[in-house]
Amino acid sequence: MKLYLDPGHGGSDPGAQGNGLNEKDITLDIALKIRTILINNYENIEVKMSRTTDITKSLSQRTNEANSWGANFYMAIHINAFNGTAQGYEDYIYSNLSDSSTTARYREIIHAEVMKLNQLIDRGKKKANFHVLRESAMPAILSENGFIDHAHDAALMKQSSWRQNVAQGHANGIAKAFNLKPKSVSPVPVPSETIYKVIAGSFKQRNNADNRAAFIESKGIEAFVMTTTISGEIWYRVQAGAFSNRANAEARQEEIQNLGITDTFIITEGTSPTTTPTPSEPTPTGYSILGQTFLSPEHMNLYVKTVNPHAIELGDFYLTFGEYYGIRGDIAFAQALHETNYFRFTGTVKPAQNNYAGIGTTGPDNPGASFATPEEGVLAHLQHLFAYASTKVLPDEYPLVDPRFYLVKRGSAPTWTALNGIWAVPGTTYGQSILSLYGKMHSPNKI
Repeated sequence: MKLYLDPGHGGSDPGAQGNGLNEKDITLDIALKIRTILINNYENIEVKMSRTTDITKSLSQRTNEANSWGANFYMAIHINAFNGTAQGYEDYIYSNLSDSSTTARYREIIHAEVMKLNQLIDRGKKKANFHVLRESAMPAILSENGFIDHAHDAALMKQSSWRQNVAQGHANGIAKAFNLKPKSVSPVPVPSETIYKVIAGSFKQRNNADNRAAFIESKGIEAFVMTTTISGEIWYRVQAGAFSNRANAEARQEEIQNLGITDTFIITEGTSPTTTPTPSEPTPTGYSILGQTFLSPEHMNLYVKTVNPHAIELGDFYLTFGEYYGIRGDIAFAQALHETNYFRFTGTVKPAQNNYAGIGTTGPDNPGASFATPEEGVLAHLQHLFAYASTKVLPDEYPLVDPRFYLVKRGSAPTWTALNGIWAVPGTTYGQSILSLYGKMHSPNKI
């Protein structure tokens, strides 16, 4: 299936304007998101866009290009305006077409899917003698996604999450109308032999580990001290059980926590590449992106302020979203410090972008994505990590605000060091740098 996707206006033609917004910018963002969703999630679809940047292009150029390419469907994305009083969504097909035409059937499906996600009033399915509908040789629709001069609609347009949802609605409609087949996703290999070890503390001093083990054993739970070498240093771990079943390990972990021991955690050993890290033992390999957040928001915020006293406080967001997506929020926080130079933003990305992970940034000419609030910026960061670390469907309590989620090869980086050369290019020590910074966050002399 060949889709010609036409974000309205562009270049010297801003389109409708209102509330500090230009139609040409919003239509381009939505169209780019539609293309990304379709290309990354469905088989046998080609997408050609009338423009992918802010350029001027005539209506004739657009329809001529679609016709000569042999597109199967023409979709024009627009934003409406009408003296500040009208609001809502509507879409159009060519005025000479009947309600039983193929184009009308396609539009029926797409309209329904868009309305499920766009939070706009339904203004109905309409017909018009627009150039792109009349001169295109294939079925064509034009969608008007809200009124830029209406306060309610414009407030939505300013939200990256809303534009993503509008794009998703259009993509869902196209996929359903043309019976597109979803791409198969290869699952992350499941280890054949996995052991879950309950660790009740990790210490640099042997006597501290011995005291902890003795206390646990006095409560009727077997415990012993084991040594491990991390980055050339010896650490003493207190192990309080090893299980082949994760649920049993979690039950033991709860027993330990009920004793008042809060620094307990579970490590996974076996053929799995996603071993859960020890919170006070940073290492350049083996740290899983997925896992429990150990550091408190207060700890994170206090640490960054030892370097940058004026740093924004984001610890709560990294804990909240980290727990929701099952991602190491504290190490993600360390990644944000690495990307932003401790929230001083001395590189390409600027503070107003709320882009703490450098999402979409490729250099001075492309500073990357921008997010409406600090909370949305952290949410995008954790969603981007989720895309790399997991093949599961993104949980839906929060809207998808990561504009590059569907560009990621799902599950391609289960560990932080696997981000080397993927998140940062060439970035051969990118993950190690994050983990090294995370290690510094554990030093009691730093807070």
